[in-house]
Amino acid sequence: MMALDQDCIFCKIIRNEIPNTVVYEDNVVKAFLDITQGTPGHTLVIPKTHVPDIFAYDADLAAAVFSRIPKIARAIKASDPAIKGMNILNNNGKVAYQSVFHSHIHLIPRYSAKDGFGMRFTDNSAHYTPEKLQKIATQIHQQFSAD
Repeated sequence: MMALDQDCIFCKIIRNEIPNTVVYEDNVVKAFLDITQGTPGHTLVIPKTHVPDIFAYDADLAAAVFSRIPKIARAIKASDPAIKGMNILNNNGKVAYQSVFHSHIHLIPRYSAKDGFGMRFTDNSAHYTPEKLQKIATQIHQQFSAD
């Protein structure tokens, strides 16, 4: 078994110490229904090793975990003909609405624009000139050489 945290609720779910409704499981991930069910079929996919967020993944773990997402998403979509789309979310850090600090990916089936789930993106484009955008891109780009 991979490294788990004794006090982490998702690690307890991996060990089946807490009841959970599994939709998929293998040696790398466990996918189970979110108890909140934002929409019917709302599923969480978690790595079976304790990593707090995306920043703690290495390339191998990321490849292993994220390569399973399409398979699980297709199964959820195929389970109900009323599913018209899906939001796939990964929140990292408290400010980004992460509430459990074991990395997890939300697969939220979408039935209609009025199914109770929503997201909002603010259009801030008026505040960014091409020069400001280039400055941000350069700052990010410089970090790749720091690795």
